[in-house]
Amino acid sequence: MGENTDIQDAGEDMKDKWPRVVKRLRSEFGEDLYSSWFARMEFEELRNSRLVVSVPTRFLRNWIESHYQARLFRLCAAEFAALDSVHVRVRTRGLPQARTGLAVRGLNDPAAEADSGGFPSNLQSGNSRGSSLDQSLTFETFVLGKSNALAHAAALRVADARAGAPVSFNPLFIHSGAGLGKTHLLNAIAWRIRQQQSSRKVLFITAERFMYHFIAALKSRDVLSFKDEFQNIDVLLIDDFQFLQGKSMQQEFCHTFNSLVDAKRQVIIAADVPPAQLESIDQRMRSRLAGGLVVDIETPELELRRQILHARLAEARRKDPRITISDEVIEFVANRIPAGGRELDGALNRVVASQQVTGAMMTIEMAATALRDLANASEMTRVRIDDILRIIGRHYNVPRADLLSPRRARSIVRPRQVGMYLAKKLTPRSLPEIGRRFGGRDHSTVLHAVRKIEGLLKTDDQLAREVSLLMKLIEQG
Repeated sequence: MGENTDIQDAGEDMKDKWPRVVKRLRSEFGEDLYSSWFARMEFEELRNSRLVVSVPTRFLRNWIESHYQARLFRLCAAEFAALDSVHVRVRTRGLPQARTGLAVRGLNDPAAEADSGGFPSNLQSGNSRGSSLDQSLTFETFVLGKSNALAHAAALRVADARAGAPVSFNPLFIHSGAGLGKTHLLNAIAWRIRQQQSSRKVLFITAERFMYHFIAALKSRDVLSFKDEFQNIDVLLIDDFQFLQGKSMQQEFCHTFNSLVDAKRQVIIAADVPPAQLESIDQRMRSRLAGGLVVDIETPELELRRQILHARLAEARRKDPRITISDEVIEFVANRIPAGGRELDGALNRVVASQQVTGAMMTIEMAATALRDLANASEMTRVRIDDILRIIGRHYNVPRADLLSPRRARSIVRPRQVGMYLAKKLTPRSLPEIGRRFGGRDHSTVLHAVRKIEGLLKTDDQLAREVSLLMKLIEQG
């Protein structure tokens, strides 16, 4: 008899009180959070002061229990008298039939590779592909230098971390200007995990693709399925994060991010700017992003630009052995293009194309012509002696202080004489003025240096090539 009374009471409570709980939930959390986490929660039963509610997915249940259990109990207890607990379970009825088509596959799934053009772990919706990995972007093809060493080391550590091991830093946030290697490192991490830990589920996706799939889920009214897909991911890599726009979109990513990080899953994010400068992103989200390891890839130094160009040239020669670009031309391009990867690639492509069209051995003069429109208007200025000192010092690896000092070591005298020669050729300055700018020397010292270099240029081919290179670098800034 008592049990029947409980059942009858439960029916009355569901009819009269559960809608009031729903109203309290909407008021407590706001419409956005309510729609994300509570809209599909249903009353199941009230028995022995224990309220049972249900949700359609395990992810949703886990998230509510982890983040909202206490508040949910408080709101329910305000309507259901003498309530001891609220239990959230996953219901087996009423599961959504229509799916968004999202699929997260293991990196060792051959069928997934066939579907995604070489990237077996992406989000798919119908015939629309997720973000594909580039098979050429691995740690082996990443050219390492001082400017990217920290980002490379952090990426390698994340990629080599064993499944289930404590996460060293989460998230890993890599930022730099365009074309400096962020996407390369994200691809490299994914491929490395595929090779070494094929059972781990990895998802690489751009912010744009994340937004596309979330909008598709909204249109199909199946956001919970979208959320549930991310619950199975072990490593999430998201590129071009600065393009994530929209309040609801950012809230959705925040929920996804928090659930993964709280579950000790690894998140790696790449963007053009550090978290603090993501002005369109909510402050709380920026704070969480900054709470992991934030690393910068700086503009490549000269030595790294040389290495990148030599690596790109070797790759081009494998495709076409007829390409002949001298080290002097590579040195000119490395000095001429101060930016990173894509600009260097573009400059080298111009030089290679020019050599292929003409069929002649590429010279520094021809390379300068091929790259002439890359010069900014601000760079086309009158040559200054300070510019000559800077470029001479950089080329010969001699500090400016040594060039201006009275030291007579051969490693310093020759660069100093070349600098004086170039100052006479490229500037309208008088010999006494050049002498003063080169450490207070008299005009006879400058005249001796100019005549010395002029004489050597007639017999020393290597010096002639060096001087030609230096003249082009100075003339073009």
